[in-house]
Amino acid sequence: MTTEHGTILEALKIAIDMEKDGKEYYLQASHASCNEVGRTLFKSLALEEDAHNQKIVEIYNVIQKQEGWPAAIFQPDRGRALRELFTETCEATGVNVKRAAAELDAINTAIHKEKKSYDFYFRQGQNAIYDTERAFYEAIAGEEREHELILLHYLEYLSDPVDWFTRVEHHSLDGG
Repeated sequence: MTTEHGTILEALKIAIDMEKDGKEYYLQASHASCNEVGRTLFKSLALEEDAHNQKIVEIYNVIQKQEGWPAAIFQPDRGRALRELFTETCEATGVNVKRAAAELDAINTAIHKEKKSYDFYFRQGQNAIYDTERAFYEAIAGEEREHELILLHYLEYLSDPVDWFTRVEHHSLDGG
């Protein structure tokens, strides 16, 4: 095994561990959440982390058998489905959402985890040897960034639901 091959496999092992850790964290946060928005969002994020993990394991297994990066086909939706689900759940819940300090702590921890994942995948993309490797890492970094942005929206929603709805729905206050 070449050093290059070993370096690629080691990075993928780190990614697998990060995604597993993320999934477990989101499942715990989902169970502990005090409102439907949090339960739904955290559960959905756990599913996304699991999907990332499955793809990374698939790539890892191919690379273990051969040198070089496989033609990784990873077509993320850039967070579209997660944003839609989040917005729908917020609309169904409305402005009378339950908020607890533990929930805010969970969101802040999740934001930190997503930033850390984004930074890791971004660096891996910059250091990639193969074009398909670079494309994969850039795509997954984009997904992690979307997770962070959605968590920031959730934090804003919990902090001031009325203001959040005003901004999201783009209400005009011109009186016309």
